[in-house]
Amino acid sequence: MNRALPDVRLRVPTDEDAFAWHRIFDDPDVMEFHGGRSAELSVYEELTARQRRHDAEYGFCLWTMLDEEGRAIGFTGAQPWPQSWGPAGEIEIGWRLARDHWGKGYVTAAALLTLERVRAAGVRSVVAMVNARNERSIAVTRRLGMELAETFTTPTSHQVGHCYRLAL
Repeated sequence: MNRALPDVRLRVPTDEDAFAWHRIFDDPDVMEFHGGRSAELSVYEELTARQRRHDAEYGFCLWTMLDEEGRAIGFTGAQPWPQSWGPAGEIEIGWRLARDHWGKGYVTAAALLTLERVRAAGVRSVVAMVNARNERSIAVTRRLGMELAETFTTPTSHQVGHCYRLAL
């Protein structure tokens, strides 16, 4: 990436962020690799509450990503891998961004900040689980210096995915 990264801030998700995430992710393009549509509001209410618990317990979570004007534009952060399959016991970094902010460096900037924060919290390595067709997210993993560790098929959607790893 040759251009300067945008100024992005990360905050622990608030109750109101559940509404923002629900609205932001109500876009088929944003949700293409996450089931195709936004979840019910109650899912985001539970997710933001869980992230507040993660922040209190681990010192990191999926933070709400804010643009230069302080508007919620998605999330970026880290959490323990939440599934029974895949890299159980590992810390996953992830991101999801409002469509009108794609291609501007927000995710890369926020993911770099995430790596600093999880490293400071004592995490020694992270994984990123990415749909094999999600070229935008794969590009972010490359910018972060992550390496493809394995290919897998998800048990629910039967999609091919990649597990990227990075030692901190």
